[in-house]
Amino acid sequence: MEPPVTVAEAYGAMRREAARVLVGHEATFELLVVSLLAGGHALLEGVPGTAKTLAAKTLAALTAGRFQRVQFTPDLLPSDILGTNVLQMGSGEFHLREGPIFCDVLLADEINRAPAKTQSALLEAMEERQVTIDGTRYALSPNFLVVATQNPVEYEGTYPLPEAQLDRFLFKVLVPYADEETEREILRRYHHGFDPHHLEAAGLRPLLDRDGLLACRRQVQAVTVDEALVDYTTRLVRATREASDLVMGSSVRGAIALLLAAKALAAIRGRGYVVPDDVKELAGPALRHRVLLQPEAEIQGLSADDVLERVLGGLEVPR
Repeated sequence: MEPPVTVAEAYGAMRREAARVLVGHEATFELLVVSLLAGGHALLEGVPGTAKTLAAKTLAALTAGRFQRVQFTPDLLPSDILGTNVLQMGSGEFHLREGPIFCDVLLADEINRAPAKTQSALLEAMEERQVTIDGTRYALSPNFLVVATQNPVEYEGTYPLPEAQLDRFLFKVLVPYADEETEREILRRYHHGFDPHHLEAAGLRPLLDRDGLLACRRQVQAVTVDEALVDYTTRLVRATREASDLVMGSSVRGAIALLLAAKALAAIRGRGYVVPDDVKELAGPALRHRVLLQPEAEIQGLSADDVLERVLGGLEVPR
């Protein structure tokens, strides 16, 4: 396939193609593409039936990526994700039976329905793009992307994700219900035969292969960041550690995530440089899962986004 010339052209083509199957959720899809270009992972939180799985499948189809889906359940074992060595009776040697993690896009569906031991099986893969099985390391795809979904933690039968696991996600994306007109359009499409399990029937076609995606990532890497914006990002993250409504502020990994994501967002919007609005727009998705509210703040009905907005309002924006 012929790769688009720029990241902005690639994203524009992907967005138009995705519209064949995704109705609404433009913001969610944009954040998934930013995650992919920045080399991160995305956690999608929302109630069932808000097209989280469809968004992940669409992204995999558009990037010619091998897609795998794991349904997380309380009895899921780490080996069910990573794979296991199996003895070959003929040769007497062990052979790795690869688990679903050996792919380009892994959908970890309802990740908060599995206990922490199983969730932690993803940690090495997400951080280093490799897995260790019986002492042997196996490399994963350079474009490996985890798209995890979870139901809100107040729902029955869920396990909160450990802080170390949450910190591995570039973004936590809140996926809302569709608005009224979007919901009507979804119903019309299903009435006319749309099947989310057969995306090829909708005419969806891959636009980027592995090499094209790596070329786009190189363009993202070349996006410039002024020293004033490095300082702004640093001050923002450090301010979360001093906010009175937070027990815990963002880690350094949060600052790194925010900077890299801002570069990817600038690239898909056709700029070779980051502006303050890129940082401000991505502060919520990049930091909301890396901070912990004081109990008093929760009682008052504040959310992590409310506190982050207040922190942003207290910082001087670079010119």
